Amino acid sequence: MSTSHTDDSATGPESVSAELNRLRESIDNIDAAVVHMLAERFKCTQQVGLLKARHHMPPADPDREARQIARLRRLAESANLDPAFAEKLLNFIIAEVIRHHETIAGGPDAP
Repeated sequence: MSTSHTDDSATGPESVSAELNRLRESIDNIDAAVVHMLAERFKCTQQVGLLKARHHMPPADPDREARQIARLRRLAESANLDPAFAEKLLNFIIAEVIRHHETIAGGPDAP
């Protein structure tokens, strides 16, 4: 007799729950790594902002930003990540960096 549903303990609710928990723990670890990497990135960009302010350079560098966006899009493609998503993420980060640089420089938008 053939049935369309088998009760295999390897695919039972406990197994699915365990797999879901394992995957979520991996996601949580990756999220923590992303936060730490962003913190390191902002430490570097903070130093860039200080250097720019000391030498009266503008907070934004559109040519550098364009090169970085193109580079990140290529990296995203090679990693099978949507390049448009990667560009949106980098644009968000760049906007925050420029805001920091303006604050460091005491620009018109600085508090």
